[in-house]
Amino acid sequence: MQFQHNGPAIYLQIADYLLEKILSGEWPEEEKIPSVRDTALVLEVNPNTVMRSYDWLKQQAIIIDKRGVGFFVCKDGQKTALKFRQQEFLANEAPTLFRLMNMLQLTPADLAKPFETFLKNKK
Repeated sequence: MQFQHNGPAIYLQIADYLLEKILSGEWPEEEKIPSVRDTALVLEVNPNTVMRSYDWLKQQAIIIDKRGVGFFVCKDGQKTALKFRQQEFLANEAPTLFRLMNMLQLTPADLAKPFETFLKNKK
């Protein structure tokens, strides 16, 4: 994983990566997720940094820690993750998109066909 050193803290970038795993369904609700140590090996980071990401996801009620067993996605973890990412997108990424659309004189209707094409090709 490539980290942006001038972007958000690395643990938040890792948390975003983990959210993507949950939102994509790769890590289903109520299923065990990889250990802190395994995730650290995959991402080539310090386990303490990954632990900080896991703690952050626990605080957001997206994952839970079952002592002695490991970490699991919460029952409604995917819904919580989706709501969080939607809010984050609208606050941080959408303004840039809207600014570019305005500058390029694009309307939401102009995006409909490319978005439909994206959805078809995604499958």
